[in-house]
Amino acid sequence: MRLSVKYNRVNLVTSLVVLIITGIIYYIFIHFILTERLDRDLAVEENEIRQYTAIYKKLPLPASFIDQQISYKPFHGDTTDIRVFSDTTYINPKGKEAEPGRMLITTVVLNNQVYQVTITKSRVESEDLVRIILLITLGVTMVLLIALLFVNRFLLNRLWKPFFTILKRMKGFEVAKMENIQEEPTSIDEFNELNRSVNEMAAKVKQDYKELKSFTDNASHEMMTPLAVINSKLDSLLQTESFTQRQGELLEDIYQATGRLSRLHQSLLLLAKIENHLIADVQRFDLKELIVNKISQFQELVERNNLHLESKLEDQQVEMSRYLADIMLNNLVGNAIRHNLPGGDISIRLNRDKLSISNTGKNGALQSGYFDRFSKSAESEGMGLGLAITKQICNLYSFDIVYEFKEGKHFFIVYFKPVD
Repeated sequence: MRLSVKYNRVNLVTSLVVLIITGIIYYIFIHFILTERLDRDLAVEENEIRQYTAIYKKLPLPASFIDQQISYKPFHGDTTDIRVFSDTTYINPKGKEAEPGRMLITTVVLNNQVYQVTITKSRVESEDLVRIILLITLGVTMVLLIALLFVNRFLLNRLWKPFFTILKRMKGFEVAKMENIQEEPTSIDEFNELNRSVNEMAAKVKQDYKELKSFTDNASHEMMTPLAVINSKLDSLLQTESFTQRQGELLEDIYQATGRLSRLHQSLLLLAKIENHLIADVQRFDLKELIVNKISQFQELVERNNLHLESKLEDQQVEMSRYLADIMLNNLVGNAIRHNLPGGDISIRLNRDKLSISNTGKNGALQSGYFDRFSKSAESEGMGLGLAITKQICNLYSFDIVYEFKEGKHFFIVYFKPVD
């Protein structure tokens, strides 16, 4: 979820909750104020009745107006000190309709006789006023909220534009090109700090890249030289004099160990180069052509093991290092031949979506971790780096490689994105 969407959603939910709570509080507060005003009006009517009774020694006439009613009746209670405000139902004499009202019950003494005075006022106008005020307030608040959402949407997009520009440039940063990440001018301090941090990070990455590349080159050179010297000395030693059978076996073991060490050194250096994007010779080529050549290279080995190789290939253009593609095919096809049964089958399928290489095998499904380094079966004579290198090549070009075992066959399937 994008940050702007998340922010607007939280902002909207928070605003609605606050709007509902404040609306209820506002309604109660306005309702209380208008009720207090009605009570004051009722108290004024009460005071006028008391003054009229004191001056004229008689009760005013009962009244029944549209918004007010006054009635009297003798009071026979124990106390004469009564003054009670309460909500009631007001019967409009004009339309005979029930309306919300406010009532004051009090007493007045006239000629030693206590009378109960009931003053009732309609509160329709007050209720209408409360609703009008509340609707206006809610309307203004909603308009303000909608305006705020639109402003946030466009303003946030504009405010975050430098961030997305920096992010785009970070995604396009390639350490092998040794280019700086261009700073995005902005007046926002946080984004300026992000600009500085990104360039500091890029500078450190480039420095680490230089050191790693220098180490890889030096390690490759320094390690290959002693290995070449050992092989050369062994060749010279074999040509100097005859050896006993035991000495010949020892020399053969040394040869094999030296060759294994050389292959291990090359494989580990290749892994380091792939993982650190040190192989940048990306080109567009037809993978079908490369597979056909690879099948031709392995044809003698296939015939020697009496294997049946079947291929169904479609034209497929890919963008990757041809050198790494050749290594990937070497590993996959070589494994299919090396770990096959005598007289077994190999099938190679290529289309726009995937490359599938399957083979019959000596054992059942591979155990987990087959793409890990130095992962191999007990009877395998390899170093356990072939599939690890293949996995890293696929990761480098955003390919997806999976292993399946079905119908007694091992399947390695490479899913890739075809080049338009």
